[in-house]
Formats: sequence, C-alpha cells, structure tokens
Amino acid sequence: MREIDTKNRKTQYSISAAPAAPATAMSAILPPPSLPLATTKPPNKTHKTIFIPFIKKSKTLTIQCEFRSFENNSSSSQNWTIDPSNPIHIILKPPSSFPLTMSSSMDPSIQNSKRVCLFYCSEMKDLAERIASESDSIELRGITWRTFEDGFPNLFISNAHGIRGQHVAFLASFSSPGVIFEQLSVIYALPKLFVSSFTLVLPFFPTGTYERMEEEGDVATAFTLARILSNIPISRGGPTSLVIFDIHALQERFYFGDNILPSFESGIPLLLNRLQKLPDSDNIAIAFPDDGAWKRFHKQLQHFPTIVCTKVREGDQRIVRLKEGDPKGRHVVIVDDLVQSGGTLLECQKVLAKHGAAKISAYVTHGIFPNSSWERFTNDDGGNPKNGMTYFWITDSCPQTVKQVKNKSPFEVLSLAAPIAAALQV
Repeated sequence: MREIDTKNRKTQYSISAAPAAPATAMSAILPPPSLPLATTKPPNKTHKTIFIPFIKKSKTLTIQCEFRSFENNSSSSQNWTIDPSNPIHIILKPPSSFPLTMSSSMDPSIQNSKRVCLFYCSEMKDLAERIASESDSIELRGITWRTFEDGFPNLFISNAHGIRGQHVAFLASFSSPGVIFEQLSVIYALPKLFVSSFTLVLPFFPTGTYERMEEEGDVATAFTLARILSNIPISRGGPTSLVIFDIHALQERFYFGDNILPSFESGIPLLLNRLQKLPDSDNIAIAFPDDGAWKRFHKQLQHFPTIVCTKVREGDQRIVRLKEGDPKGRHVVIVDDLVQSGGTLLECQKVLAKHGAAKISAYVTHGIFPNSSWERFTNDDGGNPKNGMTYFWITDSCPQTVKQVKNKSPFEVLSLAAPIAAALQV
C-alpha cells in the first residue's frame, strides 16, 4: 500500500495479486525493502503513472491496481495481464467525473487558428468585411488614405505599435495603374513594423496577359510587376506570402524572386459548389474556349464531359471553332480565367448553340469588363442559348465590376471570402 499526496489530492494505490496466483509468485514480483516503489510525477492532475519493477520469473501473472480518491471516497479497479520479464508502466486514467483541463476542452480549430490583422485598400472594403465574417481569428485594421495637394499619397497606418508581433495581411486591388503606387507604399511599410509575418492577398494579378515578348520592343509588364512584388521587405517571420487566384499563365510563378513566396489558389472550387446546386447538375458539360484554358483547368473539372474550342485566324479575324466534344442537349458551362471585352466568349457561345447545346453559361474568376463590356452579355430568357446565357458567374476579385453587375442577369458573384480566409491560416 502506498499513498501519494499531489497538490492537495491524496491518492492511495494498492497492488495485490489476483486470487488465482500462488503466494510465492507474488513475493517474486514485489520489490525488496531496499527498492521502494517508484512513482513518476504526472504531467498534470488528470494522469498518474506508476513504475513497477519486476524480478524475472517463469509465469505470467495477473495483478490488480486499485485507484482511490480521498476527496469523494470513490474507487475503481482494473486487471492487467503482464509479462514479468520486463518492467512496465501503468498509466492510470482518471474517472470521467474529473474536470478536463482548459487546453483539452477547447475546440482544436480554435487552438490552431492564427490571429491575423487584415488591412485593405478602399476598393476591397466589402470583400475584407466578408473575409472577417468567415473567421473570428481575422481582425480588420484601418488605413487612412489621403493625398497631398499635388496628388501624391498621404497615408497613415492606424495603431502601428499595436501590430508588433502580430500576423499581418493586406488585401490589395491593382485595378488601375493610378492606385498601385499608394498600395505598394503601404505594402512595403507593413513588414517593417516588427510584425510576426506578412501576407499580401492580390486576388487578380492584373498584368498576367502581358507575360511574353512576341517581337523586339515588347515589354513584359507581368515580369516587371513580379519583380516589384519580389522586393517587398522581409518581415521578422521571413519572406512575404503572396496569394493570387487563377494567374493567367502558369509560367508566371517563376517570375517571382526568392524574397516572396507565391501561393496560387483557384476559384474553380466555388464553381463546382455552385454547379452541384443546379437542378440539371447531372447534365453539365464544361467547355474551354481555347487550349490555354484547357491546360489551366481541365484537371479540376475532369469528371465532367469536356468540350474544347480553338481559335483560328482567317485573314484579319480570329474565329472560334469546335475542336472536340459534343454539346448537344447539354447545359454547357464555358470556363476561363478572365474576361475583358468578351469577344471570345460570345463567339464560343455561338458555336456551342449551333451544335445543339440546350443551355449555355459561363464562369470566369476575374471579370474585368473594361468600358462596361459586360453589357454585351444578356440573359437567355428561359433556354434560348442563341440569344444569351443562363448564368454568368464571376468572383469578387474585381470589386468595381461587382458593383456594376450587381442584381443584373445573367450575372452571379461567387465570393472569394472563404478561400482567402483559409489561405490566411497557412
């Protein structure tokens, strides 16, 4: 019999041989008087460990260990069959009535969540609020966007001392060259405020379509912007993380330097979730307007019947033709990374309608639509694919477009808030 007093809790342990075991066997396993029964200090109040040394013997024994608490006068016992040739550790689990510690009772998702201070540009206010609503771990912080009399930025980061040691992110929108400089000024300043880490969320990489030189004199502005972002100062936590959705050309990931860690996300999961909710979800086919779109997205959409279109040049015109697949009787969804004037999508719609598509819809991650070109797309008015589209899905990566097409058919906006909130936890 041994008593242990552990911080105001007296606990009594008794070890005895099972009735079936001979008396001589019990004497073989009990430690000699000079060797006291050793106990190891439990890591917390809810677990106790007893170390019992055994002297070699020839038979396997059954022993019984009884747990008693002097606080509630309760006891419990359990039998173990042991091999006495080696010492064993017996870990006694507390009764279910024992209170759990705070760490074990907390939700694991809350324990592992990373607190993030999210700054944002003026255009991204609505998206930033949706991101914050997705997680209690994301806190919105403000920036004062002002200009001097000469038009240059006059900026102020609120509570700069309050973000020291914090994980910080900035939600950017490079919708026009005129707003890039003021946002870059903030992006370069935040990592130097002794923050724990810095993440730049740039949902739309705007120069992605200008990534190569076709003749001497062309300027690859995508490479230029990548180099500018690659020189963001390193924070205390290391290089900046850069989150981009559906970059136009896959090779552009190699344009960034070692001082930045690009994370390339996709809006296609949002589309998949929306397609599952359609009444004709079992009759969907995916169409790609060109080989480039097929290369980017076909692996994420390979469980749908696939239709591939191609662009051919006839004189000064680029004409879309059906390359492979059969749209007849299907609800065909055209998928691409971005749309500007919309000419290619409209030509693709005509081809699919000519080959018997029952309905035609479209999805693009980035709806740019300069000069209000979204007005070229109309609703089909109930299954007339030659006259328009059933749905046109875009994300909120381009906030100015979202405001223009809000509540206008056939447009629907799929928000990037949830995937951005998840990316900020990486």
